[in-house]
Parts: sequence; structure tokens; C-alpha cells
Amino acid sequence: MNVDLMRKIDHHLGIPLTFVSTYLLKVAHWITRKKATTPKNILFVELSEMGSTIIADPAMKRAQKRFNANLFFVIFSKNKPSLDLLNTIPQENIFTLCEDNLFTLMRDAVRYLFWCRRNKIDTAIDLELFSRVSALLTGFSGANNRVGYHNFHGEGLYRGEMLTHKVTYNPHIHIAKNFIALIHALEAKTEEVPYSKVLITDHDIQLDQVSFNQEEKVFVYDKIQACFPAFNKEQHQLILMNPNASDLLPQRRWPKENFIALMQAVLARYENAIILITGAPNEQEEAEALRLQVGHERCVNFAGQLKLLEMPILYTVSRLMVTNDSGPGHFSSITPLKTFVLFGPETPKLYGSLGNSTPLFAGLACSPCVSAANHRKTPCTEPVCMDAITVDQVIKQIEIELKDPT
Repeated sequence: MNVDLMRKIDHHLGIPLTFVSTYLLKVAHWITRKKATTPKNILFVELSEMGSTIIADPAMKRAQKRFNANLFFVIFSKNKPSLDLLNTIPQENIFTLCEDNLFTLMRDAVRYLFWCRRNKIDTAIDLELFSRVSALLTGFSGANNRVGYHNFHGEGLYRGEMLTHKVTYNPHIHIAKNFIALIHALEAKTEEVPYSKVLITDHDIQLDQVSFNQEEKVFVYDKIQACFPAFNKEQHQLILMNPNASDLLPQRRWPKENFIALMQAVLARYENAIILITGAPNEQEEAEALRLQVGHERCVNFAGQLKLLEMPILYTVSRLMVTNDSGPGHFSSITPLKTFVLFGPETPKLYGSLGNSTPLFAGLACSPCVSAANHRKTPCTEPVCMDAITVDQVIKQIEIELKDPT
């Protein structure tokens, strides 16, 4: 299913379903007399964003440490590889939903109900902002503790009242801190309205870093050399360009002509630079078109050459990356790689990378134009906010980084 169809289903079916489900669950809990319990088997519900699984990792690690709990996760099948990067959730504890069409989604939702009960899920944490599908998955998980964001006196964004721990979503702090607030709700000794009345610091959202042995690095070097035989890891520095962004918000894409001009400028100024255009296997054709337009032998189409799990190895051996606000900006945050992330419809204050990253954001009066309030759907068809980030601005940032001998 495409993104717009999923939004329509979430709205037109989700609202009446969450309304009915609210009262079904109230009756069921009145009959069974369910009460809050100490979390032992914690399920995280996050369906649609690959980058969010990385941002949520500090919250998952905190839950695991505070409660010595088993962690579980439910996610759309196409986004599941992002969970494997940090390996916080055991493979056998991940449930995937196939979102190809409404039938497969409903089929897997039924399977999910049995899976939750088989794994004795006692706590469900909804990481989605105001999705009705995730609210239903949380509500019918069978968990005694159900944690998520509630709109309280805000207008719209109705998704029933199926939570036992209602947390205020704060649009003025980073989303990683919002995720941590969900865990604090579970830790609270007494009931709060709303949860969570605590200070969350930058230290609380630090990501664990990954490391790789020489054999793993040689594997990536060989892949690069297969695409560019003249590559010498002692002489060349690798500069990554990620010109793509997910279909969830295509307005996040910096103009292709800007990427072309940037790559041409970098190659002209730095004779030891090799540019790798990265992307998924289905983005190879687009990457090849960009390579041809750049017209330089040291510009390499590297899209699809590595699996997602292998990308952090590439990030570890590279000098820097320029990327749209998309998954790679978050995937690289578990490595030391310097990244420059281009923001427009979204704000780095809320969704900035947690790694060694510098955001580039024009800050126009209309930007950011997506939020929880509009389910991250913007009416804009001409993202001037991305055009407003000039090639010269990006080059200046790259020059500052490349002047540093480290």
C-alpha cells in the first residue's frame, strides 16, 4: 500500500475502530480486573519509520536495564532490517506486519494477537505519535501496562483511550527524549496526569557505537575496488552522497541538480576524493543517472552494493556523508562518521541525528510543515525550504571538516 492509502485507512477505519475498541477493552478489563504489573515482557510498537528504530534505542536499552525485561518489537516487514543494526531486540522477538494490502495487514494483525499472548506480553509501548493502527495493536496486545502519547485537551488526533499510562507528546524536545518519557511513565511510583514529569538530558539519549574488525573492513574495501579499480585506501578519502529519501515524505529531497553541482565541486577541489553515491538496490538506476550527469571517473554508483547491515562498516571507513533527512542520517549515528543532514519539511530540533552530525536547515517561515498534528503530511508541492540550502553552504561545511586532519 502507498503512504496516502495507509493514511486514509488509518483515518477512516482507525477512528471508528479505536472508538469501539476503547469500550470493549474497558468492559474486558472490568471483568478480568486487570491491574498494572511489573514489566517483564515489553513490546515496542513502531511501524513506519526505519530511522525511528535507531532513535528509540536509548529508550529500549533503558527499559531493559530498569526492569531486567525481555524486549519485543512489532514493525512493518520492509522496515525490519533497521532493527538489526544495533541488535537490541532478539530476532525471535520481532513480529513483522506485511503492509502490501489491507488483506495482508488484517491477516497479520490476527496472527499478532496470538503472538502477543504466546509471548506473555505484559507491557506495550506505542512509539508512534498518533497512529490509530498502532493504538489498536497496543490496546489488543493483552498487556496490563499500555503506554503511549495522549492528546488530552488537544483538538483532533483522536485514537481512543486504550492506554493505562498516558504521556504528553512534547513537540519542543527531541523525539528520542519523547521516547525516554514513555519509559519514565512505567518507572513512576505513583499515578501522574500526565506522565512524565521528569527532566530528560542529552546524556540519556546517547547511542551505543559499533565497531568492526579488519576483515569486515576489507570486505567493504573490496566492494569499492570492484566498482572503482583505482581505489587505494591509503591515498583516497571516501565521501558519501545519499540523494534519496523515503516515499513517506518526498519533499525532503534536496534538488538533484544541487547534488550534481556539489559532487562536481568536491571532485574538482579534492583530488584524493572518491564520491560514492549510496542507496538501496531499487535506487541504482537513479544513482547511475546522477553519476553520468556528474561526469567524473571518481564519482561511483555504489547504490545496492551493500546490505543495510553492512552499511555501518562503510560509514566507519568513510570521511563524511551528505544526506537528505532520511534513514542513513540515523544509521550512521552508531558510527563516528561525520554527516551533514539536509532538513526542510522537518526540523532537526525534533528529528536530528544523534550521531556526529551537523544539520543544514534554512528555517523558512513555513518550515517545518510536517508534525504529529498533520500525521507528517504536507500540502506543499514545491519544497522551497530544500532549494534554500545552497550548494555553497554545503561546500563550506565540507571544507571545514576536510581541513581537520583527523
